Amino acid sequence: MKAVSIQTFGDPSGMAVIDVPDPSPGPGQVLVQTVAIGVGGVDAVVRRGTLGGYGFTEGHIPGSEVAGRVIAVGDDVDAAWIGRRVWAFTGVGGAYAELAVARIADVTALPDALSSIDAVTLGSAGPVAHFALAHARFTAGDSLLIRGAAGSIGILAVQLAGSGPIAVTTSSPSRGERLRKLGATVVLDRDGNGVGPAEYDVVLDIVGGPGLPSFVDRLADNGRLVSVGVVGGYPPADFGMAFLRSFQRSRSFATFSLNTVPEETRNQVRASIFADPPEAVVHDVLPLAEAAGAHRRMDAGEVFGRIVLTTGAN
Repeated sequence: MKAVSIQTFGDPSGMAVIDVPDPSPGPGQVLVQTVAIGVGGVDAVVRRGTLGGYGFTEGHIPGSEVAGRVIAVGDDVDAAWIGRRVWAFTGVGGAYAELAVARIADVTALPDALSSIDAVTLGSAGPVAHFALAHARFTAGDSLLIRGAAGSIGILAVQLAGSGPIAVTTSSPSRGERLRKLGATVVLDRDGNGVGPAEYDVVLDIVGGPGLPSFVDRLADNGRLVSVGVVGGYPPADFGMAFLRSFQRSRSFATFSLNTVPEETRNQVRASIFADPPEAVVHDVLPLAEAAGAHRRMDAGEVFGRIVLTTGAN
């Protein structure tokens, strides 16, 4: 089969289309003929080598979510899955390929009305946004600031947060207007400057990087900052001092990963999102062979929503 691998960490030029043996599903797994592949921010972080300490090596096939059709099942998996359209989480890699293996516990059946392209736009980002808001104890009436809202997680968080003060940071007025149409009420620049509340009950941070400490000062009393990504790199090692300097305001910090949500619970939420989907914002659809080009566009900061790769299967 054709797959895209990271031959050299760093620039997208280190990615290449290669031929690899077709995988086979093991016990508790299914084999999916991929139709659509989600290109996520974490894929770019892995490709840059930022997460080298997590055991990624050259030759790694990136990507974590696909949509397609089950064509084979492993031992102890019901053969009735064969032929069904599904969304599947492939783990820390393996998605940028014509065939992908996933645990049956990480597979969600797709309703007929939902396209494979929309499925990989909503399937991971939707549950992350849902549970990150819950992790922040976000409730109706709370004010919310989403830092880095133009990506798929931020866009879904805007839509799932409902009514109320919802501020977003983004890189341009045109992106801000698109976010307003999705439910944002306040648009700020990347540094959080603009007309809007000075402080917020919850800050959902998808960027990380050196600018994270400055957003601690955007928290109200008892405010909660939840980090759900580091697409801008890790924050400074001493960023916790920003919390200690405002000790009497009872501000707090947490990270959130979907890995901490029980499988059954996150699958139920994903299925409910698929059944009644919010708007799936797709920046572009490219063939699998153009994965490096998709990463260049992410690195340039021009992507609004999600880029989806396709294999030509149906």
